[in-house]
Amino acid sequence: MHTIYVTVIVATILANAGMAAADFAKARFVLANSAEVGVPPSAVPVLGVLKAAGAVGLLAGLLGFVPLGIAAAVGLVAFFLGALAVHVRARVFYNIAFPGTYLALAAASLALLFTR
Repeated sequence: MHTIYVTVIVATILANAGMAAADFAKARFVLANSAEVGVPPSAVPVLGVLKAAGAVGLLAGLLGFVPLGIAAAVGLVAFFLGALAVHVRARVFYNIAFPGTYLALAAASLALLFTR
């Protein structure tokens, strides 16, 4: 169980840190997707900060500060539920699997942190 715990949480950390870096760099695909779902470019760095904060909080949870990890996982679950809602509202379904995958990782991390 420990291997699964570490693997899922590290995957969630890396996924969110990677996307935060893309947000901070204002990667072309990030700006295109944001525009398509109606998120202004000025909001992209803020979204990157939220993803980075989630990744850092999960790392803290992995290192033993479990309540902080749980809080970070809850925040990421809420964030990606919002991302899914924004995609649905904008009727952009062809790439909805991306926020869905990030949501699944965050939810799995949350469940695993509760078993700790």
